[in-house]
Amino acid sequence: MDELKGIKSWSHDDRPREKLLAKGPSALSDAELLAILIGSGSREESAVDLCRRILHSVSNDLVALGSLSIQDLKQFKGMGEVKSIILKAALELSIRRRASESKISIRIQNSSQAYERFLEYMSDLKHEEFWVMSLSISLNVLSIQKIGEGGFTATYVDTKRIFKTALNHSASKIMIAHNHPSGNLKPSDQDISLTKRIREAAKIMDIGLLDHIIVTGHGYYSFADEGILDTL
Repeated sequence: MDELKGIKSWSHDDRPREKLLAKGPSALSDAELLAILIGSGSREESAVDLCRRILHSVSNDLVALGSLSIQDLKQFKGMGEVKSIILKAALELSIRRRASESKISIRIQNSSQAYERFLEYMSDLKHEEFWVMSLSISLNVLSIQKIGEGGFTATYVDTKRIFKTALNHSASKIMIAHNHPSGNLKPSDQDISLTKRIREAAKIMDIGLLDHIIVTGHGYYSFADEGILDTL
């Protein structure tokens, strides 16, 4: 263990545990909070410096940090498998906490609110997933469920499953969403074709399709806001 630098051997300014006890968690930087999780750095740098380096690699973006795999984290000197697992687990807990808190939210009144709900489930994904949000007539969220994953075409997404989910929750309206791991917000021809197919089925089922959201970690595209739904 002599090659590791424990928290007790750090300078006073690099003791995040003591700082948290004295001033509360909000007083700590992201790097300091992460350092508490991993506990130690290496002979060359403290845990805080190591975490600063990891954060710097993702431009200090916590969303991007959450997308790093355990193997990605292990590439940083001082981050073994155990530390990487601990960090990944903590980031997953933060996602689940946000998802739990969102259930308190009663209504979805615009695309921004819908995006925030969908983002909780898709923010760190490196593959595409397709989700449906079931809503009451007053726009209360009844459920948010994954329908499928992988590349999407108009024939790939199971339309029957979308509306089975909606009917199971007595939904009057739905919003659908899928993510673009590349970060590209532009809808593809397949995205438009799929949306048209679902819109046509929604009319037959007498269930309103309010929007199709393309989700990325840094923004979203709303078919409704862009007027696309009205032209399908």
